[in-house]
Formats: sequence, structure tokens, C-alpha cells
Amino acid sequence: MMARVATVAFRGVEVDLIDVQVMISGGLPRFQIVGLPDKAVAESKERVRAALQTIGLDPPMKRITVNLAPADMDKRGSHYDLPIALALMAAMGSLPADELEAYVVLGELGLDGRTASVSGVLPSAVYANHLGKNLICPAGQGEEAAWAAREMQVLAPPDLISLINHFRGVSLLATPQPQLAEAPVAPRDLIDIKGQESAKRALEIAAAGGHNLLMIGPPGAGKSMLARRLPGLLPPLSPAEALDVSIVHSLAGSLPEGRLLRARPYRDPHHSASLPALVGGGSRAKPGEVSLAHRGVLFLDELPEVSRPTLEALRQPLETGEVSVARVNAHVTYPARFQLIAAMNPCKCGYLGDPGRACSRAPRCGADYQARISGPLLDRIDLVIEVPAVPASVMAQKASGEDSSTVAQRVAAARQRQQDRFHGQNIALHTNAEAEGAVLEAIAPLDSEGRSLLAQAAEQFALSARGYHRVLRVARTLADLECQEHIERHHLTEALQFRLPSLRQ
Repeated sequence: MMARVATVAFRGVEVDLIDVQVMISGGLPRFQIVGLPDKAVAESKERVRAALQTIGLDPPMKRITVNLAPADMDKRGSHYDLPIALALMAAMGSLPADELEAYVVLGELGLDGRTASVSGVLPSAVYANHLGKNLICPAGQGEEAAWAAREMQVLAPPDLISLINHFRGVSLLATPQPQLAEAPVAPRDLIDIKGQESAKRALEIAAAGGHNLLMIGPPGAGKSMLARRLPGLLPPLSPAEALDVSIVHSLAGSLPEGRLLRARPYRDPHHSASLPALVGGGSRAKPGEVSLAHRGVLFLDELPEVSRPTLEALRQPLETGEVSVARVNAHVTYPARFQLIAAMNPCKCGYLGDPGRACSRAPRCGADYQARISGPLLDRIDLVIEVPAVPASVMAQKASGEDSSTVAQRVAAARQRQQDRFHGQNIALHTNAEAEGAVLEAIAPLDSEGRSLLAQAAEQFALSARGYHRVLRVARTLADLECQEHIERHHLTEALQFRLPSLRQ
């Protein structure tokens, strides 16, 4: 007897349909899985056998063949346990095979028959709804799947017995309701930082336009403190962005309790992180930190200490908003539209320019240290600022200035103007930092005086074409912060100030 159940395989954020076919035939007893299974899938037969025996359903002493079609596609992960078990039970006559055809199934099984969480439930639910099917997933992830569509039926059984009782009408499973993740802890406030007014201004501009920012300063100047306060300035995720971000985290298995994210991601990997950890990869081509920071912030401290190949791998996602991971057995693409905030010391010892503390190799040590950051990478950073040490006299003063909520209101208003502008021109962008080419020229026109000023600055500072456009994007954001429709001369001059002479490319 033969039965089949639909499940999925993942290629980055793309989902493919997998047909799980189970046949029970005569011959010597054997349980075999074919269709290019990996180690986790091959071991599925032992988990399925033990789970069925636990609930009193011994697999027949016959030849059991499981085919995962299409047979030429690699099958990876433990989420094949539940569809194999259901297809086997349908072949045994314990479950109605015709009813199972209406579902896409994924989930891991324990030896006691309980379901265990797996990655990728949210994109699977979206895909199942696209196919017009319902979904069966592990308990605890039903809330995640329920976001795909309200009209789609989602079954989230805690164990096999519960699912059998549901199909037999003995005890129906409750319908999961979509849930949001808990509100994040109140972010650190900008008012806690004493001094550093120019750095605070740069942070506001970066938040308003989604611009990349590099801070250069000695140890203890407050670079990390500034970066950690950026999330408090950013607007919350829109519903579409929340779904987009949560799909990536679902594939990575890091979605909290199966609930949709509401706050923008903030990722701060250590500078010793490997290239696969940062951009994605490994044997299963998992999303890396740049993808987990999608629509959020990626903070890299001690930027020159990151390995050169890892740093250069950031160039593609910074430019295109996505990262392609190519392996022998996998070629996948993940979204990576993140905002890079980086910090570094001016030299190895960190005290370049301080007569009393700089090392004997200054200023050569500073040039060598900063040379670890390539020109093409620096060219993709919109704002470069110096963060000087804060004098003790300033530290002794009472904290003053604007708090994060006040600055966040201006940032939200500037971003809303950008979205209204893009929406009015039917452009699928979110921030000024994403605009390029004809779109940038359309949203940031200059008068003759502005064009002359920018052309003169480009020649004097040897700006590349990319650097020229980045100055224009920052000027557009400065105008948005001031609620002005047109870019004026002082917007351009301020934007040029955020490209240090030694780093103007």
C-alpha cells in the first residue's frame, strides 16, 4: 500500500515542495529512505519507528520504502520526521490518506512521539497558503504559522496521539492564534551620553536615512555606547517588514517562541567572527549575521580587527541588500538590507594624536592600521566621524541634551516623508540610503549652485562616483530632517563634513 504527504525543502528564503511517498510491500523487513537524504533525514527512520511503537503502532514487518521526491534535490534537516510518520500511518490505514493531502507537514519527532520545534515554519506556512493547502507543524509554532493567513487551517499537535485523535474526531486541536514577540526592554537612552554632540548628530542622520556610519576614536570615547542607542531612535517594523524579518529568523531557528518580531534586529558579533558566521554559509548554507540584521542594525566593533576576507565579503550585501552563498551542494540567496554601524580606534594602541600616550611608531602606526579597511569598503560608508575622548570636566557635569524619544520623533517624521515620496513615485524603497541611479536624481535634484558646489567638492576631495552619490543621499536626509523639499547649500556642506579628509574616496 502507498501513501503520500507534502512537505518542504529550503533554498535560502525560497521554499520547494517535497512529495513524501511511503510504500509498504512484501519482502524482507527493511525501512529505507531514498531521495538524497542527509544524515539527519537518514536517521529519521529510527525516530519514526520508536515514536510509532511508543503510541502502540508497530510498523509492519515488511519492506517500507520512503521516497523523497524530486529525487535529485538534497534533503536536509529533521523536519522530515513528522511527514514520514504521517505518510507511514496513512499507508498502514491508521490515518485518512485523503485528508492528509490537504496539508503541508513539517516537524521533528522525539522517541516518545512528541513533536519538537524546527526551523522554517513561517515561510513554509506562507508557501502552503500560496498552494491553497493547510499546515501541520509542531506545538509551540502554531502561532508563528498562523500569521500566513487567517483562513488557513493550522494544526499544531504536541504529539502523534493528539493528531490521531483530531483526525478521528475524538478530541479536536485548538486553532493557534498569531502572536507578537514580547516588547523589547526599554532601549538605552541618548541622554545618558555626555558630550559628543557631533556624534549624536551623525547618529540621528544615520537613523533618519538608514545610512552606514563609521566612528573613529580612542578607547573609552563612547563609540559602543552611541551604537547601542541607535535602536532607540529607529521606528518599529511595519507589518510587511516584520514578516520579512521574521521569515529569515524562522529559517535560522531563532524566532522567539514562534512569535513575529516587532523591533528591528540589532546584531553585534565579535570581531573574531568567521566569514560563514557573518555572511552565512556552513554545510547547510544557513543565514549569517548580515541576514539576521535584515531591516535592522549590524554593529561591528574593532573593525580593522575583523579578518580581511570577512570585511571584503560585506561589500556585496552593502551594495545590493542581499547576500549570495555559493557552496558545492548549495547556492542560495538571503536578504541583507542592514544598516552598518562600525567603530574603530585610530591606530593599534588607540591613542594616535595624543602626545602623552601615543606609541613611538606614530603616525606610521595609524596609517598602517587604517589601511586594513579597503577603499571600496570605506566607499560604501556614508558617514565617517571622529569621536574624541570626553574631558573629565564634561563627565563631571550633569547629563543634558535631548533624550532618545525626542530624536526618535524627528527620525520617524523624516522616514515618513521618505516613504511618502517613494510611494508617490511608485518606488519600492524605504530609506534614502537605498536610492540610486535615476531614483536618486529624481528625489534629490540640485539647483545650479548646488551642482557647482558638489562638483567642486568632488574634484577637491577626489570623490568617486559612489562617494558623490552618497553625499547626495546624506544631503537628501538632512533636508528631510528639516522638513524641506529641496536640498540647499548648507545641506551639502554638512554632508561633506561627514567624510574625513583621510577617508574621502
